[in-house]
Amino acid sequence: MTKDFAARIIRVVCGVKLLPVEALPSTPAIYFANHSSHLDFTTIWAALPKKIRARVRPVAGRDYWEKTARRRRIARDFFNAVLIERHRVTVATNPLEPMLAALDAGDSLIVFPEGTRSPDGRIQEFKSGLHHLARARPDVVLVPVYLQDLNRILPKGDFLPVPLLGSLSLGAPLRLEPDERKTAFLQRARQAVQQLAH
Repeated sequence: MTKDFAARIIRVVCGVKLLPVEALPSTPAIYFANHSSHLDFTTIWAALPKKIRARVRPVAGRDYWEKTARRRRIARDFFNAVLIERHRVTVATNPLEPMLAALDAGDSLIVFPEGTRSPDGRIQEFKSGLHHLARARPDVVLVPVYLQDLNRILPKGDFLPVPLLGSLSLGAPLRLEPDERKTAFLQRARQAVQQLAH
């Protein structure tokens, strides 16, 4: 299956439209979104135009995506995901390093600042990773994304999607302000996603 065909299928299953190129940054960016389903990163990836999609890498937990050879092939070979350590973090497995390397190589990232899927669809507090990225690469724009109803299309524990319409909303890009404290930035970023909810 080609990536273009897969993207079309994902858009049909999730009910999202292809985003217009003019609505997206022309330089590497960090797309950050709420997280409630395994469909989340694939939906954002599929909604991006082909040229932009080719240089976008979802960030995902190594513990889940390296559990089986099939998952590993999907994550690494098909989506070119940046797999990060979430539980046994050391200096050698610092999750920030592979993300910064991807940005420095000219790729964009898809991240989920909640860190894990929301159990009820409500947006949880953002963890500090987004702030670390913004502080390390202040020139990279951050694009808020709100995903609606993907947790109903593919509920936790299910393997087959339910035919319901989801949606994807894109917000205005933002950056870390000079001297902006971590807590204030994370609250502002979370609010930028919440404001996109219908």
